[in-house]
Amino acid sequence: MITVAVVDDQQLIREGLAALLGLLGDVEVVGTAADGQAALHLLADRPADVVLMDLRMPVMDGVEATRRITREHPGTAVVVLTTYTDDESIVQALKAGARGYLTKDAGRAEIGAALRSAATGQSTFDARVSARLVAALDEPPPRARAALPDGLTAREAEVLALIARGLTNQEIAGTLFIGEATVKTHINNAFAKIGVRNRVEAARYAGEHGL
Repeated sequence: MITVAVVDDQQLIREGLAALLGLLGDVEVVGTAADGQAALHLLADRPADVVLMDLRMPVMDGVEATRRITREHPGTAVVVLTTYTDDESIVQALKAGARGYLTKDAGRAEIGAALRSAATGQSTFDARVSARLVAALDEPPPRARAALPDGLTAREAEVLALIARGLTNQEIAGTLFIGEATVKTHINNAFAKIGVRNRVEAARYAGEHGL
C-alpha cells in the first residue's frame, strides 16, 4: 500500500481527492491538511509515502511546504496538484523538491500513476508541464539573446509579440501554457514599462522593436 496525505486549502477538493484516492486499491489516505503548516503537523503524527500538494494556500504555501517536507521527511515524496502551469510555479516547485507536477484536470488513473512513480523515486509531469520544460531547454542561453528594450522580461516580450499577432488573452494563455490571470499580469507590467495604453499601441511597439 502507498500511504498518501492530501493537502489543499479548499475543503471540497480536499475531501473529493481523499474519496477518489480511496477507490484505488493500492492507496491509503492517512490524512488531509488545509495548508502547508498543517501538513507538517500531520506528517509528524502520520508519516506518508507521498504528499499530494496544492501550491496556493494560506499560512504556508505549497512550495515552502515542499521544501520543508523534503528536508525534514526525506522518505516522503511530494507530487504537486495545482491549476498553475506558468514557468515560475513549475520551477519553484521543482527546485523545492517536488517529484511530480500535475494539473487539477488530471483523472484518477493519472494521479494514481503519479503517486506510484513518486513512491518509487521516479518523476511524473503533466503534458503541459513537460512541454514547458522542453521549451525552456530549447531556449538559447541568456548571452545569446538580444537585449530586450525598456527592461522587458522574455515572457513580457513574448506576450507583446502575440498581441501584435492579434491573439486574445485566452489564446495567449493557451499558446504559452499559462493562466489568463498570469497573461493579464504580464500585459499590465509590459504596458507600464513601455508606456502604452492599449493593444494597438502595444502591437505597434512590438513591430518597431522587432519583437
